[in-house]
Amino acid sequence: MQNMEKTYYSPQVQKPNCEILKKLSSNIGLEIDPGQIENYKDVIDGFIDNYSVLNDFPEPTLPVKYPRTPGHRPAPIDNPYNAWYWQTDIIGATEGLLKGKTVGIKDNVAVAGVPMMNGTKILEGYTPEFDATVVTRILDEGGRILGKTACEDMCFSANSFTCSTGPVRNPNDETRASGGSSSGSAALVAGGHIDLAIGGDQAGSVRVPSSWCGIVGLKPTYGLVPYTGAMPMEFTVDHLGPMAKTVFDCALMLEAIAGYDDGLDPRQHPGMEIPKYTQMLSNDLTGLKVGILKEGFAACDVQVEKCVKEAIQKFATAGALVEEVSMPLHLKAGQALIPALFEGSYLTMIHDLGSAINYNGFYPNSMINAWAKGLQSRAQDCSVVVKAVSLMCAYMRKNYHQKFYGKAQNVKRYIRQQYNEVLQKYDVLVMPTVKFPAPLLPEKSDSLKDLIEGAMNMIANTAVFNQTGHPAVSVNAGYFIHVCPCPSRQWVWIMVFYIIINQLH
Repeated sequence: MQNMEKTYYSPQVQKPNCEILKKLSSNIGLEIDPGQIENYKDVIDGFIDNYSVLNDFPEPTLPVKYPRTPGHRPAPIDNPYNAWYWQTDIIGATEGLLKGKTVGIKDNVAVAGVPMMNGTKILEGYTPEFDATVVTRILDEGGRILGKTACEDMCFSANSFTCSTGPVRNPNDETRASGGSSSGSAALVAGGHIDLAIGGDQAGSVRVPSSWCGIVGLKPTYGLVPYTGAMPMEFTVDHLGPMAKTVFDCALMLEAIAGYDDGLDPRQHPGMEIPKYTQMLSNDLTGLKVGILKEGFAACDVQVEKCVKEAIQKFATAGALVEEVSMPLHLKAGQALIPALFEGSYLTMIHDLGSAINYNGFYPNSMINAWAKGLQSRAQDCSVVVKAVSLMCAYMRKNYHQKFYGKAQNVKRYIRQQYNEVLQKYDVLVMPTVKFPAPLLPEKSDSLKDLIEGAMNMIANTAVFNQTGHPAVSVNAGYFIHVCPCPSRQWVWIMVFYIIINQLH
């Protein structure tokens, strides 16, 4: 047999020539003496040999335990509310918590063998070879996955019009937004096409669409549900959470997906204990202290405020102590932390080509490589929202480096403590999830400014809790008739912001 050490292999890394190194030296300000470039090249060639050694090692990945076919992109007539990105049918275990439940997976979460787009042309054509941890846990508990649900472009919008496959329509009134970025998940649950869905939440993307579509959506405590195998946006605000029609089903799904992921997701802490959430539900709220957060109603639509406050009184009827509490910091807290969300997302998704780095855990390499190639070849296909945020963040990074990102990360500890102090007196804080009902979907004639503002003007009561890490859930408060421009049923939801001490890390 031929000596394999002498056999030619196509090089895994093309070594740079001197001209490339001269340009790089100038571009990054090293200003290396041109006469020394060849000496540097010899050293660098030796360094690069290590990459070939690494390439020979097998790469551990996430398991794929259940058979499936790739499925298909549904025709418009078979795609209610334009809410599916891709349909498939993956049958899990024969027994488990989710036996008999149908599930949709937001299209920023990997499902092996099923195309993934993350709402954007940048990732179009990518198919992961691994299942995200939440996908495996759903299947292990008997869930049946029916497809990937449409989401906003790069998940960077809380409306439902930036998805590259078209706007997702509200099932209660298809002229209106479903909310986002977990748009398809909320619409399909609300419309009765699936029982449960996975959503992703970086600033309200589970809670806003849950609010406008009329379902229950939970952003868990930071790190409670593993993010392993999902497309990262900003490491410190990434959350995955359950979406369902009822509180019971939401709690049931949380039981199935929560818990430590054996060190694959560094957002988590070992030793967390997952209770039977469904057994903790009760209609008797005797002894519960509910704080109505005054500032959460600032600039609130009159009908939304009326509807929510009437619903809050049901807490008192069930035995809770209900009273108003003021926390002026709430009016500015979310706004003060926006630099962390914007700049962190820009650094991860655009500047670093989709790669969160410097952590121990699972790296979704095929996803990140596909993202980088797509971004380098067709960045012009990003949504107007992503373009606006990227342009601003590029300016801030060039002129102010990471000064404000770092300060926001430091300030969030102070802001978290202020909420914790209020929660020493109250078990839950209550406010509207969104301060106004679902708007009409935008039209072609809308201005660029209106489009961009319309993608972000609903997160005043949601984004701050991604930063602080507290759990927050949107539950039903009721509905009213919206009389302008035409009668339509408009769901209004109440956000119950609560704290469970043994879940906070």
